[in-house]
Amino acid sequence: MDTLCECGGGLVDALNTKIYGNGTQTIVLSHGFGTDQTVWQYLVPFLAYYFKVVVFDLVFSPNVDPNLYDPKKYSSFDFYAQDLICILDQLSVKKSIYVGHSMSAMIGFKAAIRRPELFEHLVLLSGSPRYLNEKGYNGGFRRSDLNSIFKDMHQNFTGWVQSFAPRAISVNNITAIAKFERSLGRMQPEIALSVAKTVFLSDLRTVLPQVRVPSTIIQSEKDIIVPKSVAFYMKRKLGGRARVKILKTQGHFPQLTAYPLLSHVLKRVLCTSE
Repeated sequence: MDTLCECGGGLVDALNTKIYGNGTQTIVLSHGFGTDQTVWQYLVPFLAYYFKVVVFDLVFSPNVDPNLYDPKKYSSFDFYAQDLICILDQLSVKKSIYVGHSMSAMIGFKAAIRRPELFEHLVLLSGSPRYLNEKGYNGGFRRSDLNSIFKDMHQNFTGWVQSFAPRAISVNNITAIAKFERSLGRMQPEIALSVAKTVFLSDLRTVLPQVRVPSTIIQSEKDIIVPKSVAFYMKRKLGGRARVKILKTQGHFPQLTAYPLLSHVLKRVLCTSE
């Protein structure tokens, strides 16, 4: 696993890492499936006023050389977490606030377990440790739902993107829908399917009690991908180290559709003593 760091500073460039602002504290923004670092475009100017902001593309992004994506290597969250750690090490970041959206929430957990000294606070936005329903646990999807998603992605990726994007956005925001549809549609279909299976079939519930870094879970009131109950499930498993903030909005992408509200919550969480 540590071989990824043998690239020296290469990973920083390969994943299109960018830094904004001149704050003394570093905040890292990590996007989710189907998007890239531009999903943070509305939040970066606000956060750069307070922090040094680090953004990058995950390895499956269409902005990254597709030869860097190894479906076997990235069949779990471990190498995604290792990429994150490598970037922080290569940038000489000793301590950071981490904001992970969707699958990147779990990437942050994995990285924080391995290198807790790198993180002073984890912000988990629309994240979930398990998407499949089980007895006593509502993850939001039945196995038949996921099988249908995987089948549609394989048979007609463009058609699936066009139907999935507005449902994930969930509000009548033409700009946000177009942005997500465009970024998701730019993924290579075979890479998109591989990543989707890794995400939707994962079960990281046993990881949660191992996290020792203080965390804030931020979730939309209604999200077809992650039920609100998942936020409170994670809080219970994280114990007293976590708190939950429910946004009075809908959809899986509040950083695109409700960024003034999200900015306000982030400011209260990170920039004050609340």
